[in-house]
Amino acid sequence: MTRHDGWMDDPSTALERGALAGCLVADFSRVLAGPLATMILGDLGATVVKVEHPHGDDTRQWGPPFKGTESTYFLSVNRNKRSAVLDLATPEGASDARRLAERATVLVENFRPGRLARFGLGYDQLAATNPGLVYCSISGFGGAGTPGADLAGYDFVVQAMAGLMDITGPEGGPPTKVGVAVVDVLTGLHAAVGILAALGARHTSGRGQLVEVSLMSAALASLVNQASAYLNTGTAPRAMGNRHPSIAPYETLATMDGVLAVAVGNDGQFRLLCKAIGDDAIADDERFVTNPARVAHRDELVRQLETRLGARPAAEWVALLRAVGVPCGPVNDVAAAFADAQRLGLEPVVEQPGDGDGAGDAAGAVRSVASPLRLSCAPVSYRRPPPTLGRDTDEVVAWLRTPAPAAPLDPA
Repeated sequence: MTRHDGWMDDPSTALERGALAGCLVADFSRVLAGPLATMILGDLGATVVKVEHPHGDDTRQWGPPFKGTESTYFLSVNRNKRSAVLDLATPEGASDARRLAERATVLVENFRPGRLARFGLGYDQLAATNPGLVYCSISGFGGAGTPGADLAGYDFVVQAMAGLMDITGPEGGPPTKVGVAVVDVLTGLHAAVGILAALGARHTSGRGQLVEVSLMSAALASLVNQASAYLNTGTAPRAMGNRHPSIAPYETLATMDGVLAVAVGNDGQFRLLCKAIGDDAIADDERFVTNPARVAHRDELVRQLETRLGARPAAEWVALLRAVGVPCGPVNDVAAAFADAQRLGLEPVVEQPGDGDGAGDAAGAVRSVASPLRLSCAPVSYRRPPPTLGRDTDEVVAWLRTPAPAAPLDPA
């Protein structure tokens, strides 16, 4: 396969190097949504060049906690990348950035809409010389020309504006944000899906395209059943703590020594639950026979279940209920979550050598969450730890200033 930038991939070895081997990603994004999308592409074998301002990605300073001099926030979404400092405010930096964009397969950016066009890096400008470019633009509230284009997009603000905070937290309590920047995460995933779709279309047509996704749109899409309930009934949902608005019991239930997460999705599972706790009569009660009936009489249902569950510790109930096929689990902290995943054989942690003066000393290890993807023929790989600021500037700039077709940057 011959790429438009002159790189050549040997089909016999490309899959071994990853599904996106030979794909050059110009990453002009910062913070979380864009960097997460480009890390996904890097894990899949793409060569990613992270273009940074001389002050670096904002998240390099988002701490504590730090690992060495690098924030753990930055470390979470920036493996498998090179860092090149290119100051777009200077002629040299802007020129090198355009060279990178003209050789790239994919460009990802989350500047204010229209701002990159000032440096000759807008989609229409680049598509004129690089028609195969897949250009992904991430915004807070919409692209150039929309009423929300000038609004800054931060996850917390979007969680508030999109209604997510209003349906999160204890019933009757204050609006509550999710414990991670979930809107950024979902936006990054949508961006990665859009990029992969555009690469698939490019394989057929030979042309790239503009991919746009906003935090607000991704947040609204993430409301799924809650959004559907509002759109089809006109009634806005409300926060219910750990309870599900449409399923019961689907919540945390008190046991002898703590709470247990129980997710009963159908009437058969409910009967198994009742039998396991030693009270078949609950399953035969007309108030609880069907799921709609259980939702209507949830408070009394929970009272009866918790009376039985209070006889044993949560860990014993987990073992008993799982043995008969009732979906349940402990309420873990983050440390216990990783321990559970390890016991389940999921290999959830990636450990890479530290990057010199950045994340600890050169011998120190940087740990990150493994990709959840498992591909049988083109597995994900972890080739580079998150880079210190500007670590690869000299290499990248020298390559950009070598006339094309240049030998590719080593993807390893």
